[in-house]
Amino acid sequence: MARPRSADYDDHRGQILAAAARLFATHGYAATTMNDVAAACGLSKATLYHYVHDKHDLLAQVSRTHVQRLEALVAEVLARRLAPRERLVALIEGFMAAYADAQHEHRVLTEDVKFLQPGPQHEVLEGQRRVVAAFAEAIAQVRPELAARPLAGALAMLLFGMMNWTFTWLRAAGPLSHGAVAAMVSELFFGGLPAVRRPAPLPTPPEPAPAQA
Repeated sequence: MARPRSADYDDHRGQILAAAARLFATHGYAATTMNDVAAACGLSKATLYHYVHDKHDLLAQVSRTHVQRLEALVAEVLARRLAPRERLVALIEGFMAAYADAQHEHRVLTEDVKFLQPGPQHEVLEGQRRVVAAFAEAIAQVRPELAARPLAGALAMLLFGMMNWTFTWLRAAGPLSHGAVAAMVSELFFGGLPAVRRPAPLPTPPEPAPAQA
């Protein structure tokens, strides 16, 4: 008989996946052990195996969950029935916001899919293809004359080329926010370099008060 799941099972699973994504992104999938993940979560290894079968399963869950989140984001934007240009802008803004909240997961998806076993790898890659196809369709609705293959698909891949590697240089504490970069991506994509406007500076954090003598 299967062991019943606790009420907070999904919360614990989410914490495990977040810790694993951080370790995979920071140290590499190959160098990370299940002992490392258990220690990062404050769990025994036996408890960790209640949530995942092994390291392959852990990578599959991290990758699959991130792709599912991106597919859900696409579905949410499409359900809003925006005009074509606004729809594409909303997709760009939504993805940059998602990347801001899941930089570790996105690095794993970008760099570690090659370590997935064939079944999960196929599932994750198919999810990625659906996301790219949704962007290609959104681009084709803005420029119907570019809908024929391979133009819309190539433009979608070029657009992802601007967004997907921001995790290598864009930092939450840096001078640019993910929202500002999303606007730059939209402006570049729609108008080329002359369309890019200088973003407003981020607020300067207040200086700490001097210590009292």
